[in-house]
Amino acid sequence: MAKNYQFYINGEWRESRSKESISILSPYLRKEIGLVQAISQDEVDEAINGAKLAQKEWAHLSVRARGAYLYKWVDELLAMKNEIAQSIMEEVGKTFNDAVKEVERTADFIQYTIEEATHMQGESMWGENFPGGNRSKIAMTNRVPLGVILAISPFNYPVNLSAAKIAPSLIVGNAVIFKPATQGAISGVKMIEALHKTGLPKGVLNLVTGRGSVIGDYLVEHPDIDMISFTGGTVTGQHIAKISNMIPLVMELGGKDPAIVREDADLEFASKQIISGAYSYSGQRCTAIKRVLVNETVADELVSLLKEEIESLTVGSPEENNIIVPLIDDKSADFVQGLIDDALTKEATLVVGNKREGNLIYPTLLDNVTTDMRIAWEEPFGPVLPIIRVKSDKEAITLANASEFGLQASVFTKDINKAFTIAPQVEAGSVQINGRTERGPDHFPFIGIKGSGMGTQGIRRSIEAMTREKVTIINIGVSIDVWTH
Repeated sequence: MAKNYQFYINGEWRESRSKESISILSPYLRKEIGLVQAISQDEVDEAINGAKLAQKEWAHLSVRARGAYLYKWVDELLAMKNEIAQSIMEEVGKTFNDAVKEVERTADFIQYTIEEATHMQGESMWGENFPGGNRSKIAMTNRVPLGVILAISPFNYPVNLSAAKIAPSLIVGNAVIFKPATQGAISGVKMIEALHKTGLPKGVLNLVTGRGSVIGDYLVEHPDIDMISFTGGTVTGQHIAKISNMIPLVMELGGKDPAIVREDADLEFASKQIISGAYSYSGQRCTAIKRVLVNETVADELVSLLKEEIESLTVGSPEENNIIVPLIDDKSADFVQGLIDDALTKEATLVVGNKREGNLIYPTLLDNVTTDMRIAWEEPFGPVLPIIRVKSDKEAITLANASEFGLQASVFTKDINKAFTIAPQVEAGSVQINGRTERGPDHFPFIGIKGSGMGTQGIRRSIEAMTREKVTIINIGVSIDVWTH
């Protein structure tokens, strides 16, 4: 019988008073692996009220005192590494090796976050530096917590992208309401089990699970939520932005990351980077390369190299550490298949792939894709890559910028001057020169523009987003020329 996982509120593991639960199905085992609680709005209120009360005392601790709990969390996560990795694999279909790496990366992220926070200092300013002022006024600026942070994480990195919200929130003195993606909630529960073992004060972090139709909007609109950090789909992100109560938002949403391949690129190198960027974890990454804009003079050679690389990709169960694994659910596989079918109907060239077994989509490469095809614009979140042939850098840039998304882009060229000419013109939060699109290293700023998000992440930037500046002004004595208005 599948385990019924509890939710976590005010230091206690509980079953919902609603007596309702949500079944979690493994994308590759094709069976129920557990159930999570479907909590009520009253229980959401209890969680947020508990967090609000706990936050005041938590904020009064020193950064090093808070950091001591997070250092213990690192130790507990690593002690549970294999157990958590097994959960990630079974729940979201990531290979065991990649799941282990996710937990290890999470531990590194938390540790770096603690160290970054302990080295962030306030600043002071003298009044005399502005005309009419004098040194009888000194402003001291430091950062203070916002209050209660709502952290909503996605399925594809259920531990790492959760900790990327939780750790910066906690280290600066916020309390957290953690809402994991439903598919990913078991892994979220296990990472919070590790946090619970640290003796974290009650209420500082509360984990809630439930049906979006019941608690989704209720959480976002709750008057005692002071900031929202969300990673997920663009449509959901836009909805959150519309209904949230004029509070700070940081959102990482969808992407349609282009790889621009110039005629002078190292094609063998570019092909390997593109394949890694497009197909790892079956393309279920916001930062996956999702279209290739290649100069027509080298397109045939690049397509041949990509085909060769794709044919060497392993396909099957994540338990065997295959690169191409089943997609998260049948609905996602149906969507990807629909994009492939639309392109082929409109006379795209099938280079390789277009094979499906349930929710397992084999790696697919489509050549001669044109702008009237859905795959040219829509994010598949699956292992399909369109090749769009262009005549010039200008055309590549125009097509890249015509997308509603703007997360990342890659430019492949041997001409560094051309690279630095193209990069500023591409409308994306980050541009990788001669490298695949990817999130890390985690201390780099991570930015989405247009439909790809708002706000900046990356460890220091996340800390700043989850705090506000507070100015204390010291008036030293009184002088006849003191600033008076």
